[in-house]
Amino acid sequence: MEKTIDRYQKLHEVMGKENLKDRVDSPFDFISLANKGINSNAVIHFIDYFNLSKNFTATLLNLSEPTLYRLLKSKQDLKRNSSVQLLEAADLFLYGIEVFESKENFFKWLHLPNTSLGDIEPQELIEIPGGISKVRDILGRIEHGVYS
Repeated sequence: MEKTIDRYQKLHEVMGKENLKDRVDSPFDFISLANKGINSNAVIHFIDYFNLSKNFTATLLNLSEPTLYRLLKSKQDLKRNSSVQLLEAADLFLYGIEVFESKENFFKWLHLPNTSLGDIEPQELIEIPGGISKVRDILGRIEHGVYS
């Protein structure tokens, strides 16, 4: 439970404290934050924190790369669905880093075919609706010593 609370607090670091207007205590807070609007600067913090490409991030947020560039340039708020997706992805990445005990190991794992996912790479799955929860389930199994 403490790790989960720490992970939610770390979201402020990942997104930039100025971009999250409220405290995060549970995944349900993602919806209220998204409704209030998350500034696109949070995406820049997210990209920098996890050292991701803009192309991957755009795909993750269900945006085209040119749309992401325009959004970042204009400094507009993200739409609700993109905001929730960004928060869920950041939370998943922080959880994966906890489970694998390093950023490098987690991101290597993301790019390896996984038999529990039908030989799909977890990275491919997180780009589609519902994929983040499936990858989170696999991480939970790994964390508890169940082969995945």
